[in-house]
This record gives sequence, structure tokens and C-alpha cells, in this order.
Amino acid sequence: MTTTTATPTAQHLVTVIHHWGDLNEALGAPNKIAGFGVGLRNYLAALDRIDEQQAEAERHRALALRTLERDPTQIGERPIPLRVHILDTMAAIHADLLDCADHTAAAVQRSPMGQLPVGYPAADRARRAVLAMRDQHDPRRWRWTGPRPAAPYAALWLLGRVQGAPGPFHRLTETDADHIASVARHAAARVEQALDIADRIAPISQPCPDCAGRIEIHGGAGATPVARCGTCGRVWTEQPAVA
Repeated sequence: MTTTTATPTAQHLVTVIHHWGDLNEALGAPNKIAGFGVGLRNYLAALDRIDEQQAEAERHRALALRTLERDPTQIGERPIPLRVHILDTMAAIHADLLDCADHTAAAVQRSPMGQLPVGYPAADRARRAVLAMRDQHDPRRWRWTGPRPAAPYAALWLLGRVQGAPGPFHRLTETDADHIASVARHAAARVEQALDIADRIAPISQPCPDCAGRIEIHGGAGATPVARCGTCGRVWTEQPAVA
């Protein structure tokens, strides 16, 4: 099986590798680009009711203000320093990539070279011993008995298998390639959703105030969200922030 970096699987793995640092940065602070449709959903919710997510955000802001006013030694609820949904996303991607690499290595990684049996010339046996040692400790091999590698390393190792990079490996079977493709696709989708870097369309619960039709938000990938009623065609854009 011959593949290139242009394949969807390779592109998905590159997405994980490229944006892992962005996920780390997003752990402790909101994204620089507002989440997909959050501001617009709040605006539309104001036509009818306060959006549940907006109310939750206000609760956390109020809690943060109370925390600043309280002595640090006092007991009480405090804001969580990390964005839990980003942390959960990273943990899920990491686990899936490691599991995929484990299964792939079990299927395609060649066993280390053995020693020559007694009876061969001593010089040949010595040369074979050196080659066997190098093969056994080849850094391209996937084997981790201690601390597990980070998600980008697992993605990079899988990328090598997808691209057919040289090493102590057999070719991927169609089943193995499909497994990697599925894991890579879901991992990239999680990254894009967490960072809001993909074009998306999503419905919202609020009906159109004019015709009660279904409203969909179009946005993501850094674009300003826009909502449109599929029945009457009315369009809403996000309101600018008040200075």
C-alpha cells in the first residue's frame, strides 16, 4: 500500500500534530476566536429566554468576583483553573491514538532479528550480533513499557505507517489502514471542534420569532457566525460588542 501526505488519513494526523500546542494553550484561557455560534446563540436567546450557557458563564464570572473579594484561606467554591472540556478532548484523543498505535504495532511491526546459531564462523556471528542489537533497539519501533508518549508522537508514528516510511514494519493491510483512518478522522474532528477551526452548520433550539421555523448557525473556522431561518429566510448576524 503506497500513500502520500495528501491522503485524508495523513491530513487528519497532521491536524492533530499541528494543533496539539493550540489545545495546550486553550486549556487555561478562552479561545482567541469565540466559540462557534456562542455569541449569536446568546443574542437569539435574548429574543425569547436567557440561554443556559450564558447563564452558566455569568454564574462563573460572579463566582470569580466573589473569590477575589474573599481571603484565599477561606473555604468555599472556586473557579476551575482549567477548561475541562478541552482537557477531556485531549485525554480522549491521546487514549485513542495510543490504543491505535498499540494495535497497529502488534499487526505490522516485525520481530527483532535473531542471533546466528553456533556453527557459523565467529566473525559472521559477531557481525550478526551487532545487527541484531541495532534492530532490537531501532528507535522507529513502537514499544513503551514505561511512561507513555504524548499524542503528537503517537500521531507522527502512525503517519509514518500510513506513508509507508522505512523501518522494521510490514505493509499495512486494508483493515489496519481503515482502523488508522477512522481513529485519525475522529481525532481531527475533536481537535477542530474544540478549537473552532472547521466550517460547521448546526441547528439551535430557539425557533424563528417570525415563522417558528428552524434556525441554523453557519460559522466556525474563525468566521463570524451567521444564523438563517430555513423557512422564511430571515438572517441574523452577531451583534458587535459594546465598548
